[in-house]
Amino acid sequence: MKITWLGHAAFRIETAKAKILIDPFFTYNPSFAAAGLNMKEAVEGVTHILLTHGHADHVGDTVQIAKDTGAVVLANADLASWLGIKGVEKLEMGNTGGTVGLGSFSATFTNALHSSAQITEDGVSHALGNPNGLMLHFDDEPTLFHMGDTDIFSDMGLINELHQPDIGIVPIGDRFTMGGAVAALACQRFFSFKTAIPCHYGTFPIIDQTPEKFIAGLEGSKTVVAAPKAGESVSA
Repeated sequence: MKITWLGHAAFRIETAKAKILIDPFFTYNPSFAAAGLNMKEAVEGVTHILLTHGHADHVGDTVQIAKDTGAVVLANADLASWLGIKGVEKLEMGNTGGTVGLGSFSATFTNALHSSAQITEDGVSHALGNPNGLMLHFDDEPTLFHMGDTDIFSDMGLINELHQPDIGIVPIGDRFTMGGAVAALACQRFFSFKTAIPCHYGTFPIIDQTPEKFIAGLEGSKTVVAAPKAGESVSA
C-alpha cells in the first residue's frame, strides 16, 4: 500500500487493485499548490473517491474528477444525493455504522464530532449529512482509518475494538479539529495504530502549522508517526 499526502486532509491510496482519493481538495488548497503538485498526476488512474463530510475543503474537486475519470464516489446519503444533482453519476451512499463493499475493499462510516454543510452563492447553508470517519478494510492490505475531521471521544475505543486499524490518518490542526496533543492522546488511549499519519495542518494560517505537538505526544509509544510533506508517500 502506498499512501500519499496531498495536503490538508487529501490522500491518495494505491493498492494492487485500487487507486483511491480521500477528500480531494486540490484547487484552492495552498499546500497542494506550494508542493508543486498537479491535478493530472493526483487523479491518474483513480478508481474511487471517498468523502468524509460535506465541507468545501474536503469535497474539493470531487465533481470534476468524477466526471473526468468515471471514478465511483462514496459519501453519506445526503452528500451523495447533492453530488448526484451536481452531475456525479457513479455514487455509493451510506451512513454512520454502515459498510459498503467496493470491490477489493470495503468502507465503513464511523462517527466523527464535527459539522457538514456548504453555503451556496445565495448565502443559504445546506446541511450535507453527518460528518464521518472512514474505515477501509482491504483484501490483502493493512486496515486504514481516516478519522475525518473530529475531536476526541471515548467511543473511539469501540471503533478500535470493532475494526483494529493498523494505520490511522489523524487530524491535528486545532481550531476545527483536535489539536496535536489531544490527537496524540486519542491515539494512545483508544487505538493501537502501527503507523499514524497527521493531517489537517499547515494549510491555512489559523490552524497549527507543524505536527510537532502530535509527534511529541506519541514519543515512547508503540505507534510510529509518519509525517510526510505534501506530495510525499508512506509505504505500508
